[in-house]
Amino acid sequence: MAISQNTGTFSSAPKGINNNLYNLADPTKYTSLHDFIKDVNAPDVRAQLSKTFGAQGISGFLEMTGAVKNNGTADSVQFFEEARLHQIQTGTIASAIDKDGSAQASTLTDIAGGLIFDGVAQADGTFTDASSKQVVCRVGDILLINGVDRLLVTETTATGFTCKPLLGANAADGAAAPSVALVDEQEYNMPIIGNMFAQGSDQPTRFLESNVVKRTNPYAIVKESYEVSGSQATNIGYIDVGGGDYRYYIKSEMDTRQRFMDKREMIMLLGQKVTNIDTSNGITDIEGTEGYFSALEDRGIVSSTLIGQAGLSDLDLLIREMDKNGAPAEYAVYSNTQQDLLLDDMIGGAGAGSSVTAGVASSYGAFNNDRDMALNLGFKSYSRGGYTFHKNSFKLLNDPTLLGNTDVANRLCAGVMIPLANVVDPRSGERAPSLEMNYKAAGGYSREMEHWVTGGGVLGFTNDTQDVAKFHYRSESCLVTRAANQHVLIQGS
Repeated sequence: MAISQNTGTFSSAPKGINNNLYNLADPTKYTSLHDFIKDVNAPDVRAQLSKTFGAQGISGFLEMTGAVKNNGTADSVQFFEEARLHQIQTGTIASAIDKDGSAQASTLTDIAGGLIFDGVAQADGTFTDASSKQVVCRVGDILLINGVDRLLVTETTATGFTCKPLLGANAADGAAAPSVALVDEQEYNMPIIGNMFAQGSDQPTRFLESNVVKRTNPYAIVKESYEVSGSQATNIGYIDVGGGDYRYYIKSEMDTRQRFMDKREMIMLLGQKVTNIDTSNGITDIEGTEGYFSALEDRGIVSSTLIGQAGLSDLDLLIREMDKNGAPAEYAVYSNTQQDLLLDDMIGGAGAGSSVTAGVASSYGAFNNDRDMALNLGFKSYSRGGYTFHKNSFKLLNDPTLLGNTDVANRLCAGVMIPLANVVDPRSGERAPSLEMNYKAAGGYSREMEHWVTGGGVLGFTNDTQDVAKFHYRSESCLVTRAANQHVLIQGS
């Protein structure tokens, strides 16, 4: 019997093993023994993962602003908003009337229902029934035109109306000149300020029905996936990804979950209803969903410039618009850094004698009247014109990988002002939040945050044949923005 072993260079050790390091390197190229044994030194690896960009998740913004969660049981959410209590009558002048009356081509009796609607001039004396600008005034109503002249409605039809001035040399004939020159074919909005009737006259023959606006917002289905092979699931790395676990795939799975939650929230913020899907490409049945920014662009208060560039006058202009819309007394302001600094400069530069109050003088009703709670949540507050503004940084608008660039600030959003109050539903009378996150759910099954794993034995999941574990995420959600006319969208540089 012959016995042999494959040996190395010096025939005293198995192949691939050298018993010493002597003369294996040029002595002139090293200074110490450590140069030879550096490959067997354990690396000094720090297990903590540095948060180079801070906490990067942006989800949670809607909850911070008071948005509540509700369950949905249909493919879309319907909600109602009330219209204005008082209505405005719109009409045009058939011919121009000079202020001094000396060269008037017609009298105020020529005011009729001629409209300029959607850029198309309508015939004098008629209304476009498809528009919201219909005959709402009644005989006996008093209209206010050009801010000063009062007109008595003497006749109405389904498509027009006739007025006479209350003041003038011959009011019965409607021959008085207006206090301000009227423009030929110009559209005038005339508030109905009241009515007057003769003694012994009957009640009005028509009445106004209160109107509500029905709005519908479909749900959006958001999905995400992540997978890890069985081999990678058993690899141990250097980094502690949490709780003393060094399997790095767990970090990737957690990041996937966070990205999913961020995207779900961004769809509720930036979603749009679909109008141009080409069914030939196989994409069908996607209705889209109205996001928060879309709702504000459509029916909110939009500032085309940053607030504070012109000092307090910017804020005062905004407050006057809020007053027109019956806005509540408290607002949460979320903005990018540029807008945030402008607000700081505006408040700091208000000077003595200003009606701007900051900090202790502000109301904290949204935070249980607790100033410390507001400060702990990162809010700084100030008051102006009966309104209190609680401002905070909007992380989404500062992240350069998302909306933190100049183009977004100029064209889409540099900040929002969200009313911190409930809205009364005009049909039910119940109070509802101005922002409401809805998730499909019924019978104990919720699609708010669905998460399941499939796998071919990997990590114990045995419902597949592949040597992987697949993590799946799904949510069906939409955002309801009530009374968007009280919300503010800030755009511009």
